[in-house]
Amino acid sequence: MLSLHNLKKGKGTEKKSKRLGRGNATGSGNYSTRGMKGQRSRSGGKSGLALRSIKSYLLRIPKVRGFKSPNKSKSTVNVGALEQKFSNGETINARAMLKAGLIDTISNGVKILSEGKITKNLIVEANDFSASAKEKIEAAGGKAVVVVVKKQALKKSAESADQSGSAKEEVVENTEVETAEAKQEKETK
Repeated sequence: MLSLHNLKKGKGTEKKSKRLGRGNATGSGNYSTRGMKGQRSRSGGKSGLALRSIKSYLLRIPKVRGFKSPNKSKSTVNVGALEQKFSNGETINARAMLKAGLIDTISNGVKILSEGKITKNLIVEANDFSASAKEKIEAAGGKAVVVVVKKQALKKSAESADQSGSAKEEVVENTEVETAEAKQEKETK
């Protein structure tokens, strides 16, 4: 039985170190493979070598490619997950997906992707759909409604004057939710 007291190293796992300076007959005598003169032949000469220039310093730093996008990515939900979590004929929006535990946040929007099968008749409201996800939802008899979130800054001049007598301007953020269908109706009028 194999135990700690009878373990042995595998063959070829331990390499014997090169014996330097043990006579010319070994092939690594006299100068012990270091050559005759110079910094590298001295003790500590190999480890203490460093090129003192900006280019070599920059070459030592690993390349960091790409960039961090300022646009936050949308939460993604697959069609198959909607099939599992929701019942037939249900209207699904971002808050419902959040309650079901399909997404972590709704602040950046929700995109529906096409992975999985869908057979239920669902009305799905999201910020974005992949083309194939939209086809799958509509083929199952459901509706894919695109919800557009508009952020509009409204300027309000406050009547309260401060010490200098000038009116303050407050910027109030107004979020307006508008469906794609409502947007089309406005454009036709």
